[in-house]
Amino acid sequence: MLAIRLKRVGRKNDPSFRIIVQDHRRSPKKTRGVAEFVGFYDARKGAPVINAERVKYWMGQGAQPSDTVHNLLVDAKIITGKKVNALNKKTPVIKEVPKEEPKKVAPVAEVKAEEAPVPEVKAEEPVTPPAEPEKAPEVVAEAPAETPAEPAV
Repeated sequence: MLAIRLKRVGRKNDPSFRIIVQDHRRSPKKTRGVAEFVGFYDARKGAPVINAERVKYWMGQGAQPSDTVHNLLVDAKIITGKKVNALNKKTPVIKEVPKEEPKKVAPVAEVKAEEAPVPEVKAEEPVTPPAEPEKAPEVVAEAPAETPAEPAV
């Protein structure tokens, strides 16, 4: 049986993968049994590049995609269906919650005057605080400057 799965390529700490069609009994590291490269996936950039025509051909020949490749194909809309749990069996499945779209607010120009009457608002005079009585400025008397003492002769 053929399998469509990922083969890790690239350097250390830079995950990138080739999507290959291979006999399911062989290791993806062994390139001798690879029937065809049908795309690649750079995990850091996120978007896979997949030859959809060739993937559909191989699936027609009986090739089964791995769980991760199946999820990539669903994301790329090459196949239809739900995603499968690609994690190990002990890890719980996290359900995707659909995002709610924000409610559209009608623009102000579309609201008719009959529907929403605008109440009249009377302008009020600004309130000023009561004036405080003015205090006379305090005068500080300066001490007369001392004259230096005359030197004794």
